[in-house]
Amino acid sequence: MSNTHKNQLSVEKIGGTSMSDYPAVRDNIILYPESPYQRIFVVSAYGGITNDLLEHKKTDQPGVYGLFANDDVEDDWRIALDQLSLKLNKINADLFDDDELRAKANAFIDERFAETKQLLNHLQDLCRHGHFSLESHLLTVRELLASLGEAHSAWNLAHLLQQEGVNARFVDLTGWQADKTLPLDEMIKAHLGDVDFTRVLPIVTGYAHCQENLMHTFDRGYSEMTFSRIAVLCEATEAVIHKEYHLSSADPKLVGEENVVPIGKTNYDIADQLANLGMEAVHPKAAQGLRQAQIPLRIKNTFDPGHHGTIFTEDYVSEFPQVEIIAGMQHLIALEVFDQEMMGQQGHYEKILIDTSNRLKCQVITKDFNANTITLYLSASLKKVKRLSEQLQQALPTATINTSKVALASAMGSDMRIKGLLAKAVQTLFDEGINVEAIHQNTRQVEMQFFVNETDFEKAVKALHSKLIEVHNHGKAICEH
Repeated sequence: MSNTHKNQLSVEKIGGTSMSDYPAVRDNIILYPESPYQRIFVVSAYGGITNDLLEHKKTDQPGVYGLFANDDVEDDWRIALDQLSLKLNKINADLFDDDELRAKANAFIDERFAETKQLLNHLQDLCRHGHFSLESHLLTVRELLASLGEAHSAWNLAHLLQQEGVNARFVDLTGWQADKTLPLDEMIKAHLGDVDFTRVLPIVTGYAHCQENLMHTFDRGYSEMTFSRIAVLCEATEAVIHKEYHLSSADPKLVGEENVVPIGKTNYDIADQLANLGMEAVHPKAAQGLRQAQIPLRIKNTFDPGHHGTIFTEDYVSEFPQVEIIAGMQHLIALEVFDQEMMGQQGHYEKILIDTSNRLKCQVITKDFNANTITLYLSASLKKVKRLSEQLQQALPTATINTSKVALASAMGSDMRIKGLLAKAVQTLFDEGINVEAIHQNTRQVEMQFFVNETDFEKAVKALHSKLIEVHNHGKAICEH
């Protein structure tokens, strides 16, 4: 399948917070600047709905899936599912003025909720028998529940746009009641292969049911993988993600709205560095597909449609060496393994550390080592790190293992080969009374990482942003002092 018309074709993803504001989506995205055609939209569930279906992304508070999987109180998941069904009907009531269309919208999502409830009831009954394990079905349950959010938002958006005179088509990749499961690429071709993009606007579910089981590999990043593959298969000239904010030089909540600047242009290398810190502009695997197909990615602010946003390309390097972003992570744990017997065996020790961390799902942000010490910088709960320490101590009985709470402040740029920049950054932190506990910079020079006490995180980000970004005019070289 390809862009047979060879016109400008953009594949665009709309995030959940943006989806919750239909007038902004209609006026600032779909009908902006002119024609809605030669575009494909992949949509997320409305803001917060996937949290309610699965679990809260930040707090881990269980949603319907979490309650079903734990099954602590048998009726909890049913109550949560019923409450969520009412919540989606309330969203429909706010969106549809037309009584007939609102009734259709409710009927569509109510049917899916009713069937889902029935399926989960049957599965729960089945797994009370010893021959069937609930654990082996949980990924399917997770995918089934996740699909409800995007089916709801995509159906609604397509029908709302039809009311506005747009020839929108609801494209359901959720595999609902499908006879067989196809590979992702085949699924996309089957649903989009015959669409004339010059006259039809596809509104596609972010969740796609396929043989690859996207949630198994990408979990909550599944919609970006769907978006990326559609862009590649349709030979898009551009991929666009619409968010509720600009991708800026720092978090405006930390350094002040008046001090940040939209990044404008950078490369996929920086997208990877951001993803490593949990600040995904796009999922790394989704970015990989776009990069290999040489499709530029644009991040746009839904609520500032006139701004060109930030463009990621494969080969962009800033005209002058400069720092583009100050980012970081506040709650990290440094796990230090010291052993006099490590000398000459660092590879063996490192494999044990990394394999054990991965098994316990402790995310390794970065690591360093010398002759007899390896330190992992982890994003994980204290409980998980305690288990990790115990298992490492059993595997490495002669080692001494220590943990400490740290934060990471990171300076990034597509080209930071500036003489004295590292010294300037360290001096900036010293002037603020911040002790640097570890530093990382490799020869690629697209990122400098400073590990500090977690209580100094906000102060470190503000100071680095003030001295490395705010002091110069973007597009001009940083003056060397």
